Order: sequence, then structure tokens, then C-alpha cells
Amino acid sequence: MHPVVSTASMPDTERSTAWEQAVRHWLAPVRVTPLQQTQSFEGTLWANDLGYVRVLSIQADPMRLSRTAQLVTAAPDDRLTLAVQVSGTAELHQDGRNATLRPGELALCDIRRPFFLDQRQPFRLHLVRVPEQALGLSGTRAQQMTGRTFPTSEGVAALLGPLVSALVAEADRTAAPVGDRLAGNISDLLATLIDEQTLGIRPQAPSTQQHLVSLIRRYIDDNLRNPALSPAVIADVHRISVRYLHRLFEGEETTVHKLIRQRRLEECARELARRGRVTPTISIVAQRWGFQNVAHFSRSFKAVYGYSPRDWRDAGPQVPTPAPLAS
Repeated sequence: MHPVVSTASMPDTERSTAWEQAVRHWLAPVRVTPLQQTQSFEGTLWANDLGYVRVLSIQADPMRLSRTAQLVTAAPDDRLTLAVQVSGTAELHQDGRNATLRPGELALCDIRRPFFLDQRQPFRLHLVRVPEQALGLSGTRAQQMTGRTFPTSEGVAALLGPLVSALVAEADRTAAPVGDRLAGNISDLLATLIDEQTLGIRPQAPSTQQHLVSLIRRYIDDNLRNPALSPAVIADVHRISVRYLHRLFEGEETTVHKLIRQRRLEECARELARRGRVTPTISIVAQRWGFQNVAHFSRSFKAVYGYSPRDWRDAGPQVPTPAPLAS
């Protein structure tokens, strides 16, 4: 990557202020404090954007990066930062936990809350800034990751560490469409790391995965009437991430959204055929099974069954009742 700022060409008296402004601009609203009593602070910052992800690398003299409670209030930010220590040793503090970040280890800093990172010797640090919403997390599980470090010798961290180093080396030569794809890849891996560390998710046997899918299908059937039923709600109830939920259904020949809609349509079709011309109305049946927009329900119903809901109801027993969805 190309350097976006270097103090080497600056007058000594301007270095600390210029350095802090650059770090705040490229990383986040943080306070930067040199840890040596000298005006000749040395620091170089490289940065590049890959889609919605920003990749940075810092090489500098000892310093503290801190996100104070005042900064959190004055300058809210919804991003998380993955840190990979390349050289030097740092001390990380967030959410009441302290950890030592050594070369070859990574850590997660949540910009939404206060933290500080002390680099007590000359260091090199890679950083990846990811919007929180890109991770598709349920609940506040990212908070369980802060103030901890993870070696890049095992698990998902073993994939993330080398990938971040490769992104730093190749970002300048990466075409925009490839950068967009890489942003998704690194977000997927970071979300998977959080799953791995907070939920203990490891590669599962097919039977274990299928059991979880069966539980989720049963939960969907039991909650079709709830208009708020969604992948996020389902993931939270089953203590998995939305991303992992979608991954479970990759072999199911459907998606979670489609499954919810299909099961609701099936129950509406059964009720309309059973009741014939007797009330409740079509709109009441649709709303009873979780459809909030009756026009959308009617379009979806006809697309699946080839009849409008009214024609289906009026035809009564002459139309076939849909078979239950396989579980």
C-alpha cells in the first residue's frame, strides 16, 4: 500500500499533532499519545479501501491509541477494528479485560466503546476496519471478544492473519470489483471467528447440523403467526449468528426467508380451502399467518399456486391442499 502520511518530512514540532490528525482521519476518532518524551516522533501510516473495508498498516514509535468515553459520546462510530500485531508488543484494555498482544497475534477493538492500546516499543501493526452491520451478528457477542488476543496458529485466526498481511501487500494492485469481493470474504471470516470463539462452533458432523436445521424448522412452524419472525430472531433464539444460520441452509435447497414465506403460504392455502366462503376474510387469514401486507400476500400466493387467494377460496375443495413441506 502507499503511505498516506509520514512524519519523516515534517518539522519536529508538528509531528505529534499531524500524526494524531492522520490516525483520527483514517482509523477512527481516537486520541493518540506518544509514550516517549521527544518531539521527533517517527510514524508512517499506509491505508487503502477495499469496498466497505479499510485496510491500514502503522509503523511508529511507542504510542497509545485510546477511545475515551467522551469520544464515544461526541463521535459515535459503528465499526469494529481487527488488529494484527506484526512487531513489538502491545497492551490492550477494553470492557474490563486486559491482554498482551504479541507478534503473530490478533485482537478485536470495538470502536463503539472505550478502549486503549499501548504500544510500548517501536512497532508494526495491521488494522482492518469493518462496519458492524457487515458481520450479521446477533446480540452483543462481539463484546465477548474484546480485551482478548488470539494466536494466528490455529482455527479461523490462522486464516485471518495471513489474509490481512496479503491485503496490506496487495491492496494498491487490487481492482475495485475484486476489492468488493475481498471485503465480503474478510467480513465472513471475522464473523466466523466470533462464532468460533463465542459459541464454540467447530466443524460439525452432518447429523449434528441436520439436527439443528430440524430444530430451526420446528421453531419456524411454531412461530409463523408472529409477523416479526426473521432470520435475526431465529439466530438469536438458537444462539448462532445470522451468517451461520444461512450457512446451515445452504444444503436445504431453500433460504430461511423463502422457507418462512412458503410455510405461511401453505397454511393460508389450507385455511382458505377449508373454510370456503365462510369468514374470516382473506386479509384476516393472511394477517393471522404473519403477512402484514395483503397485496404482497396476494401476489406471492398467485405466483406459487397459480390462483389468486380469492379464486382458491371460492374453488374450495376442487383445488388440492398443499402437501406439508419436508422437514
